[in-house]
Amino acid sequence: MTDPDTIKACFIAARGYWRPWNEALLRANPAFLSHYAAYAGHPARTGPLSARMVELIYVALDASATHLYEPGLTTHMRLARQAGASEADLFDVLHRVTLQGLSSVFQAADLLHEAAPLPALEADDPLRARIAASCPEHAASLLRLAAADPGYVAVLLDFLAHGKPEGGLAADERVLIDLALHACFTHADMAAARALIARGLALGIARPALLQAMQLGAHLAVHGAALGATVHARETAPSERQA
Repeated sequence: MTDPDTIKACFIAARGYWRPWNEALLRANPAFLSHYAAYAGHPARTGPLSARMVELIYVALDASATHLYEPGLTTHMRLARQAGASEADLFDVLHRVTLQGLSSVFQAADLLHEAAPLPALEADDPLRARIAASCPEHAASLLRLAAADPGYVAVLLDFLAHGKPEGGLAADERVLIDLALHACFTHADMAAARALIARGLALGIARPALLQAMQLGAHLAVHGAALGATVHARETAPSERQA
């Protein structure tokens, strides 16, 4: 495929947008856009997740503090609503995004515990039951953290339980959002991803759905190419004086 108009039409059909960086790449490297659209669109096009769930994952990835890509967030919020996502769904996703950084706290606190261990919580401490019920994939780390700062863990569990909106995502959908956030290269927490895969399988999420959630994050790296193409177009454009 070499005709620019055809490439542009196919890209818009596959990805749902066209921005200045696309135009810059179309002029400088049309083959990139032709093949990128097929690569980036493959998981969404062929995987088992609904269009609504795919777009909610994209919302999470673009809103994530490890990415913060507003143009993509704007596009995918719109597409998520068009695919049937409710306001509660969107704000449930943003709640999951806010929780993303916790796994790093858990891992760092575990390192501190290794260097300066503390006695475990009492067997009848109510935090034990709350941790087991609400955050089983991080239970061991949370128990160690609670030994050092039980107040922090208590308010964290409150936020985890009550910070989400009413009528938002189902439990398995939250796992898919979390897995996408933690498996994406912008965060790349493979320990958390491993625990989330195990939890997802226990909840009955099929292997292809888990794989698709992980695949959707890879092509966020195109935003580096978008930045480069934008800068190149600006730096090579004729100046007003030359014009």
